[in-house]
Amino acid sequence: MKRWISIILVLAVLGGIIYYNKFSKKSSGGPGGPEGGRKGATAGGPGGGRNSGPTAVNVFVVASQNLKDEVVATGSLLAAEQVDIYPEVAGRIVQLNIQEGRQVSQGTLLVKLYDGDLQAQLLKLKAVEENNRRTEERNKQLLERGGISQQEYDIVATNLKSTQADIEVTKAAIRRTEIRAPFSGTIGLRNVSMGAVVTPNTLIARLQQTSSMKLDFSVPEKYGSAVKIGSTISFQIDGSDKTFNGAVYAIEPGVEEATRNLRIRARVANNSANLRPGTFAKVNLVINTTDALVVPTQSVIPQTRGSQVIVIENGKAVFKDVKTGLRNANVVEITAGLQRGDTVATTGLIFLRPDVPVKVAKVDKLTGEVLPAAGSGAGNSASMR
Repeated sequence: MKRWISIILVLAVLGGIIYYNKFSKKSSGGPGGPEGGRKGATAGGPGGGRNSGPTAVNVFVVASQNLKDEVVATGSLLAAEQVDIYPEVAGRIVQLNIQEGRQVSQGTLLVKLYDGDLQAQLLKLKAVEENNRRTEERNKQLLERGGISQQEYDIVATNLKSTQADIEVTKAAIRRTEIRAPFSGTIGLRNVSMGAVVTPNTLIARLQQTSSMKLDFSVPEKYGSAVKIGSTISFQIDGSDKTFNGAVYAIEPGVEEATRNLRIRARVANNSANLRPGTFAKVNLVINTTDALVVPTQSVIPQTRGSQVIVIENGKAVFKDVKTGLRNANVVEITAGLQRGDTVATTGLIFLRPDVPVKVAKVDKLTGEVLPAAGSGAGNSASMR
C-alpha cells in the first residue's frame, strides 16, 4: 500500500512541473510567444526579418583603367666602363700622375716605371742600325755594278732588318713601363706611392666611367618572351625619392640554372651624377599595358572554384561569378562577368544575401598611387596610371 502511495505522489509532482513550465513560457513572451515573435520581426540590424530596412553599403562603379603588368626585381648599378689598373712589368715608380677622385682623359700618363736600362739599350740598337744602314747602301751600289753577289747583299739587308726589329722590341718594352688611361673616366683611390716597387700583381687604382651607367637585374624565365631590346624600365635607389629611367639594351641568351632567372642589362643616363656603381636598385619593368576593367580588391569574394562580386541591380543584391586577371594590393582585373558601369558593393559583404534590399551610402573611387603587390625577389604586379 505504501508503495502505491509513493508512486502516485511522484506522478503528481511531475505533472505539476510540466504544467508550470508550459503555461509560464506562453505568458512570459519567450522565443515562441507573441512578444518574442514581434521582437524578431522588428529587429533593425543587418540580416533582420522581412520588415527590416535596406542594408547600407559603399559601392564602386566599374570603369576601364589603364592597367600595367609589371615585374618588380632587384638589381645593381655598374659603371659603363671599369678597369683595375695593374702594371704590366715589375719596376720602381719614378712618376705618379694620379689625382684621386679626378677626371682623366683617355691616353693620360698615370704611372711611369724606371726604364733607364731599356733607354740605354735603345741607344745602342739605334747606333747599330745606323751602321747597318750605311753598309746596306754601299752593298746595294756594289750589287748594281756587279761587285758582289745577291747573296752577300741579302745578308747585309737582313742584318739591318733584324736591328730594326730589335729596336721595336725595346720600344715596346719601354711602353710597358708606362701606364696610360685606356678611356676617359674618374680615377679612384690609389694604393701606391712615389718610389714604390710594384709587380704585375700590384693594384695601382681603379678607373671608372660613370657619365652613363649599366643596370643589371634578373626576372623569372616565364617573362623572357615579353622582354625586348628597348623596353623601358624605372628604378629607385636607397636614400633618394627620385625615380630614374633606363632602357634595356642587352639580354643574356640563356637562363641561369641555379635560379631559373634571366639576366637583363639596361643603360641609364647619369646626368646628375647621383648614381654610383654598386648601388642597390629596385627595378620596375613594364611587361604589358592593357585597357582593363578593375574593381577594388575587397569587393571580390573568393569561392572554391572561382570568385564572386555583389552587383547592385534595381536596389537589390545580385551575386555574380567573375573571372579575375592581374591583381595587386588595391585592385583586381575582371576579365569576364562584369561590364563597364556595373555597380559593385565594396562594404557590408558579409551581411548581404541574394535579392536583399540595398541602399547606396557612398560611391568609392580609386585614388592615389596603386602600389605593387607585396613579395620578395622578382615577381609580377599590376599598377594603374
